[in-house]
Amino acid sequence: MDFINDDFLLQTETSRRLYRDYAAAEPILDYHSHLPAGDIAEDRQFQNLSEIWLEGDHYKWRAMRANRVPERYCTGDASPYDKFVAWAGTVPYALRNPLYHWTHLELKRYFGIGELLDENNAQRVWDRANRCLLEDGLTARAILKKFQVRALCTSDDPCDDLAHHRAIGTAGIECRVYPTFRPDNALLVHLPEKFNPWIGRLERASNREISSFADFLDALKQRHDHFHSVGTRLSDHGLPYCYATPCADSEANRIFAKVRTGQAASEDEHEGFASLLMLFFGRLDATRGWTKQLHLGALRDVNTRALRELGPNAGFDTIGDANQTARLCAYLDLLDREHALPRTILYNVNPSDNYALAAAAGNFQDGSVAGKIQFGSAWWFLDQKEGIEAQLNALSNTGLLARFIGMVTDSRSFMSFPRHEYFRRVLCNLLGNDVEAGNLPKDEKLLGSLVRSVCFENARQYLALELGPSLDKKPDPAVRT
Repeated sequence: MDFINDDFLLQTETSRRLYRDYAAAEPILDYHSHLPAGDIAEDRQFQNLSEIWLEGDHYKWRAMRANRVPERYCTGDASPYDKFVAWAGTVPYALRNPLYHWTHLELKRYFGIGELLDENNAQRVWDRANRCLLEDGLTARAILKKFQVRALCTSDDPCDDLAHHRAIGTAGIECRVYPTFRPDNALLVHLPEKFNPWIGRLERASNREISSFADFLDALKQRHDHFHSVGTRLSDHGLPYCYATPCADSEANRIFAKVRTGQAASEDEHEGFASLLMLFFGRLDATRGWTKQLHLGALRDVNTRALRELGPNAGFDTIGDANQTARLCAYLDLLDREHALPRTILYNVNPSDNYALAAAAGNFQDGSVAGKIQFGSAWWFLDQKEGIEAQLNALSNTGLLARFIGMVTDSRSFMSFPRHEYFRRVLCNLLGNDVEAGNLPKDEKLLGSLVRSVCFENARQYLALELGPSLDKKPDPAVRT
């Protein structure tokens, strides 16, 4: 029997029935990803398995480096096939790493390949997968259709011109693709070498001169308005922790002027400036009826040599241990006092923050929206079986699991949509085991409704995005059988 079979991760009959009858056929609403909109606009045809599977995948690069694979086979100039063989040789050493599950689930769902990947069958897997990509037309748009992706949200800098999104909007594809407003660069006053060039981009994008802090805010609001006109309904922030000690506008103007001369803001100045900006962004989101996402706790680019040689997003980020709770609650409270707290999704990368963030969400529910403040899906280092179960347990014990808006891929790869299946299997297994243990009622209608809601319906209602048409069928499990 193949490792990835019908019962994968499903330990009880109740689990299997919940997954088969209620979860498997639900479409996907992937409201947080890093997929390139250009690939969808151009309907990219991937030429080989390395191109679709290894480009930009820092999860795999980290594992390969740990397996004594030289950098040229990760981010360097090795051939696509040689990079794939290096990954295939790493896979057998990844037992109990989520990459082992994801690798074989993806091979099965995209290409119908059920054998375990290693160096010995690398050539055979390479040939078959490449044949599927090219002969069966697995382009970027075809993949979205295959996995019933009804809507997809990308991550976009305020300076992006969104031309690809406008092209997608007129292309008549079944999946709706929306930009997400991610203004992290607006906070970088402690890094003038990054902040000042970005201000130049913001001037060009907003078509206005930015000579003061007030001009800066006006330009950001103009970009926020423009994103809304193109369909954006979510913002996103990647922060080490929430900033919640705002300085006065006059002080922000002084800091802005200082940084524009090339002088870095001090730690205290950065804290005050970033806090004031985060309140500004929160008010904008609330006014427009957007959903705010807060990704909290990552320490990025901790290896300075690797950053210098390879650049960012190359697999050298880690789990931070900042005190999240007090700062998060202070930030949410500042907005709530003004009745300007938008729908908000909280993500943590440190597992020790699970209960803290799940409980914090409960303090700012106001009865206006079901699950207005969401404890978001297990993120980054935590989006594997154990991490997903821990997130679901913390949410269940402090809030309402039945109001949870479910999983996202958070991925740069078009090979990642089976992560939704992975999550659904873990969810159904957790519930099914509880039923078998007598901890939940054996009420299939009640449990099935929860499963369907968490897999898709809650996100649809919460985010209020226009969706592409339902295909009214379960996606094929593989291109070839």
